[in-house]
Formats: sequence, C-alpha cells, structure tokens
Amino acid sequence: MNRRDFIRSTAAGVVLPASSALLSAQTPAGRKRALMKLGCQSGPTSDTRLQFFARHGIKNICGVAEFADKDLGYPTVDELVQLKERAAKWDISIDMLMPPLLASTHIDRTERPAILLGQSPERDRDIERFQNLIRHCAKAEIPAIKYNLNILGVLRTGRTPGRGGVGYSTWRLRDATPRTPVTRAGRVTADIYWERITYFLERVVPVANEYKIRLACHPHDPGVPPVIGYQGVDAVLGTVDGLKKFVSIKESPYHGLNFCQGTVSEMLENPGKEIFDVIQYFGSRRKIFNVHFRNIRGKRDDFVEVYPDEGDVDMVRAMLAYREVEYPYLMMPDHVPYHPDDPGGTQAFAFAYGYIRALIQAVEQLG
Repeated sequence: MNRRDFIRSTAAGVVLPASSALLSAQTPAGRKRALMKLGCQSGPTSDTRLQFFARHGIKNICGVAEFADKDLGYPTVDELVQLKERAAKWDISIDMLMPPLLASTHIDRTERPAILLGQSPERDRDIERFQNLIRHCAKAEIPAIKYNLNILGVLRTGRTPGRGGVGYSTWRLRDATPRTPVTRAGRVTADIYWERITYFLERVVPVANEYKIRLACHPHDPGVPPVIGYQGVDAVLGTVDGLKKFVSIKESPYHGLNFCQGTVSEMLENPGKEIFDVIQYFGSRRKIFNVHFRNIRGKRDDFVEVYPDEGDVDMVRAMLAYREVEYPYLMMPDHVPYHPDDPGGTQAFAFAYGYIRALIQAVEQLG
C-alpha cells in the first residue's frame, strides 16, 4: 500500500465507524447535500471585522444591529440597508440580525428588562419595538433575527487551564456563588416564566408569519436546577423538554431556535451520546434556524467549553446529523477559549472557522 492509499484508508477508519448509522442511510447516488453555510455573529459589523470574515472564507453572517436613535431603540430600514451594503463590499451577505434588545445579558444589567419582568405597559412598548424590527428586516431583506429570553445571562464559575495556555470557560454548579440571592425579577417560577414567554410569542410570531422573518431563540445557558432554580429563577429553556415546549407555542415555520449545540450539550447527562437525537428532533421539524457549532467536555452542571476538536461530542457525526435533516442556514462558532496573547479571540475564531469549513466540505463528500 502506498502512502496516499494508507492515509485514505486510515482517515476512513477514523471517521466512518463513528458515523456509520448516518452514512448507511444514503446511497452515494442519493446522498443528501450539505446545505449549511459557514457563518459568524461576532461584532461590530465594521469594515475591519468584515474584512476579517472575508479573509477566512465567510460569506454569510449574523450582523450586529446598529442604530443612531437610542430612544427609538432599533435600526431604521435605511440603517439596515447600509449594514447590508457595507457587508456586500466584501462579498458578504447579512443572513440574520442580532437585535439591540433581548440579548443574553443578565436581567440586573439589562437596559430594557420589561418583557422578561412582565411589566406592562413597558413590555408592550418593547414588544412593539421588536415587531417593528421584524417589519424593518423584511423591508431590508434580512430574513432572520436571533434573540434571547434570558433572565440570568450566561452563567460561569471561572476558567480551567487548557492546551497551549488557554483558559476554558467553566460552569460547576457546586462552585457557583450568585452575587445576590435573587435578581431584580424576584422569584420567577416555571409557570411565571412560561406566561411571560407566551405573552411575547403570541404578539411577535403573527408578525413574523406576516413578514416571513424567522425568529431564532437561544436556549438558557447553562441549564440550572428545576423548581429551586438559580437566583430565584427556574430557567425553563435550560432543558430539552423545555425547548420542545417552547417551539410548540404558537406553532409556525418562522418560530424556532438558535440551536446552540454547546448549550444544548450542557443540558445533557451524556452529551457525547444524546446530542445527535436532539439535533434530529428539532432539525427534522425545521425548528433550527441557526447553529452555534461548539463543543464541551463534561455534562450538565459540570462542564468546560473547549476547542471544537477536543470535546466529548463527535463533531463529524454532528455535522452529518445536520446534513441528514437538510439544515440550510448558518453554522458558526460561538464561545472560544481565551488566551492573553489573543484577547479578542481572533486566533481562536480563525481556528474554528477552518474547522467548520473543513467539516462542511468533508460531509459533502462522504457517502
């Protein structure tokens, strides 16, 4: 056997057993194409950042909303068009928008908290802002919006040393020490949280239907114990069952998930085995509108966020799972390891871009 044949046979031996069930489902002639696109959501959406994307082969992104009128609270149609035109100079398409409200910020630091606090009439005014943002995206031909319905923000307990001197963002529930016993939201039971989520969805999903704009909600990161919660909050979108309930409220082809594979893995007791069924469940129902393609090591209540190639989830098999459900949208990195020589994460993001692009190309060729 010559060296080239040896490399081919070795690569096949590594990849195919992990993915044999998926691979055998399609004949070479009838295999499904890899429809997903390499993307990113990091901002600001400036010429410098857009040039960085272009250098790394990214042609489709989630743009960060920019707007001048802080009282209005969202971008005008002209501002969205300008954002698109700036991206187009680098041959990049704005496929999704990150809005200025309903971010992943902790409720105690959120400028517009009324929707999640359930405070009317303020929440009705903020919901109207979100409705108008949907209308503006439609006019500017930006087909999707990602958002959060998150009171606690992104919870972590520190960093764990990793390869090459990096720090892996870490969550260990046993080590968690909240700043205050409760947030300004007070005690938020599951019933209260679901009421506020439903109130929001009942008012925005019909507008999304009318204007054909996909709304992609990010899960709660991380999941916290049900019933007792964390800081008085039962984070209802921190379990797979919670996400299933969420997508069933106001059923619509425009109501779905920003499927953070890392966050969903953090919900599971055995993510290396369980994540593929979760991808299949939501993907086959066309409820995945964006993917954060990242890996973890660990399990629910005890994990570190690692580089995509070294975690507990077989990322080749995961990419094949997205291909099987014909997922057609962005596949992007999310949280990356930190190193003091790379304070903005550009090196780590560049690594993740190359990794994702290579996997997309690889699953395109696999049977």
